[in-house]
Amino acid sequence: MKSVKVFIERAKDGTYSAYMEDVMQLPYGLNGVGNSVQEAIADWNKCYEEMKEFFASKGEPFTEAQFSYAYDVPSFLLYYAGKLTYAGLAKLTGVSAAQLSQYANGYRNPSPKTTEKIQSALNAFGKELSLLQLV
Repeated sequence: MKSVKVFIERAKDGTYSAYMEDVMQLPYGLNGVGNSVQEAIADWNKCYEEMKEFFASKGEPFTEAQFSYAYDVPSFLLYYAGKLTYAGLAKLTGVSAAQLSQYANGYRNPSPKTTEKIQSALNAFGKELSLLQLV
């Protein structure tokens, strides 16, 4: 089974798409779209199942794949905007709320170093939350 990274990206019209950056990872193409991340992933999975059926109908071997999903920084910020504030993310990441807003709205793009800084802070926060117990 092949491991494939699927990128989730928010378009300017507010819809989401799921795609492979390296289309040569699989011997077939897949694409998912929707009004939400969940819809885009569901469409991606439907496309995968339809491709599997197509290969079976032709009697051709099908390359099975396992997918992991990744966001670009602006899409992540916009998707989680209702759950995480820029002020809260600024406290977690050390990246200013104004700068995060500029990334989300397409005025600036984060450097690889800043993207890694955001990723590391979110992973550390996620780990902290996973160990949390309420009484």
